[in-house]
Amino acid sequence: MTELILERRFDPPISRADVMAMAEETGGCFSLYRVDWNQSFLSTDGRRLLCWLSAPDAESARAALRQSGVGEYEIWPGTVHDATDADAPSWQLANVVVERRWDEPVALDDIQAIEDAGAGCLTTHQVRFARTFFSTERRRMICLYQAPDAESVRNAQRQAGMPLESVWACRLVLDPA
Repeated sequence: MTELILERRFDPPISRADVMAMAEETGGCFSLYRVDWNQSFLSTDGRRLLCWLSAPDAESARAALRQSGVGEYEIWPGTVHDATDADAPSWQLANVVVERRWDEPVALDDIQAIEDAGAGCLTTHQVRFARTFFSTERRRMICLYQAPDAESVRNAQRQAGMPLESVWACRLVLDPA
C-alpha cells in the first residue's frame, strides 16, 4: 500500500461532524478502490483538513475522490516517520501541524539534522515532535507536534532555523470504524 496525504481547504469552515459525514459519504468509493482512511487533522478554525490515507496507489485514491464528488484537494504519496524517543507524544496528542515546501528536493536526513541541532528550541517552547509525512518527491513535508499552542511551535521552529510554510492548530479526527 502507498501512504498518501490529502490536503483540503474549506470556506466556509467545516466541523468535526462534517468530516465524519464526508468520511461516511466516501466510504463506499474508498472500499471500491481499496483506500483506507488512517486519520485526519482538522484545523481549529475548520478551514484546513489533513488526511492520511493508504491505497494501492495515488490514482486509486484520486479515482475514489472523483467518484465521491470531492471538491478541490491536493494529494501526494509519502513516507511516515514517527518520533522514536521514549518521551515522544503519541500522534494522537498532536495539536499543531507544520507545513514545509521546497523548490528543489531535499534529503530527510538533512532536515532532521537541522531539527536535531535545534532541539533545545523545541524544549524551551514545550514543543514535542510526534510524526512526519515526507513526500516521495522530497519537496513537501507535514509535521505533527504537541505544544501549548501554534505560536510556541512557530517560535521554536524559527529559532531552530527550520523552514516553514505554515503552522496551524488542529484537532484529531479518527476513522469511525
